[in-house]
Amino acid sequence: MLKGKTVILGVCGGIAAYKAAALCSKLTQAGAQVHVIMTASAAKLVQPLTFQALSKNHVVVDTFDEHDPAVITHVDMADSADLVIIAPATANMLAKLAYGLADDMLSTTMLVTRAPILVAPAMNVHMYDHPTVQTNMATLVSRGVYFIDAAVGQLACGYVGKGRMAEPEQIVDVASRLLEQLQDRPLAGKRVLVTAGGTVERIDPVRYLTNDSSGKMGFAVAEAARDLGAEVTLVAGRTTGSVPAGVELIPVQSAQDMLEAVLERLDGTDIVVKAAAVADYRPEVQADRKIKKTEEALTLRLVKNPDILMEVGKRKKGQFVVGFAAETDHLEENAIGKLERKNCDLLVANDVTAEGAGFGTDTNIITIYGPDGFKMPLPLCTKREAADRLLRLIADRLDGAGIGQAQGVPGGESGGGRMP
Repeated sequence: MLKGKTVILGVCGGIAAYKAAALCSKLTQAGAQVHVIMTASAAKLVQPLTFQALSKNHVVVDTFDEHDPAVITHVDMADSADLVIIAPATANMLAKLAYGLADDMLSTTMLVTRAPILVAPAMNVHMYDHPTVQTNMATLVSRGVYFIDAAVGQLACGYVGKGRMAEPEQIVDVASRLLEQLQDRPLAGKRVLVTAGGTVERIDPVRYLTNDSSGKMGFAVAEAARDLGAEVTLVAGRTTGSVPAGVELIPVQSAQDMLEAVLERLDGTDIVVKAAAVADYRPEVQADRKIKKTEEALTLRLVKNPDILMEVGKRKKGQFVVGFAAETDHLEENAIGKLERKNCDLLVANDVTAEGAGFGTDTNIITIYGPDGFKMPLPLCTKREAADRLLRLIADRLDGAGIGQAQGVPGGESGGGRMP
């Protein structure tokens, strides 16, 4: 995957800079065109001439080293890159990247590039564990930056612990797999709207009606769509767990809130996946003060909520619409009825009474239904695996490539994260 690719290798001023020379050599041997950017501190540890000899390309250290008057160097390098690797990445560079500082050639180039960034940190064990460093890394992961965890071992400072830069061979292997993964993006350029979680229907300021939905299936769909190249908007009600990185989050509470958020964005969307568990009813009257316990019984009059999926089905203008149905009996009959009644392109149904398929679990057992008798049952698998299969089926149907020969992606990382 590295053959013919343009790789920027950013080298920071850690003692592990000497290992970056071996990394540069191995990337070049793998067929990559390597362009090295060194910080001034790195150039004090390893001479730029070393990297020039290994890469056969000019090494840039000074921001104002404009050796080609036809281009602006940092912009030209950033635009031409297929991948950026920063190894070693110091705590100082992580902070610059997290806060958007641009006071040297490497940090300036990082603000311009749109290529994927793979970071291999290296530093003292206490520095690596410092809350500020960990927060900066988490911030970068949330923005789509990939990390190779530092290794545990003997450090140059004399400590033994986590802080060693990953070995060059490992970095080359991960870089190759990352490029392979990112090349598999059948939804690139598509805009996907996903709903997730349960809605909250207020009775009074301290009580509400809701359901058992955790939002995990919707989150998995959003992650899968993002990793397959889509621009993802996630409209989420009441959920548990962390919101996927790299997606736009629209928090909502009630069914009405969710309806408005979805319809507002419908015209700018290519694919709608309605994975939220929307409450069918809401209290007719919402008290503005806490209802006091005075009687033996309390009667609530419930009125019907708007049907978001049905509204989307009525209003769609070329959008691919997928609905979800959580059932306890007559699964196929109910699913097919919902598919037709709500004008869906696909309907995902599951029996929430089945072990491993209920609310709040990390696994699911689903069957995907479509027009003309289409049916794709999936056995027990993780919700992320089920989401991958669903999104690949959608991609197939969008380009007319088939009727669901979708396969799950192997071991995909999220749109930023820690690589093995």
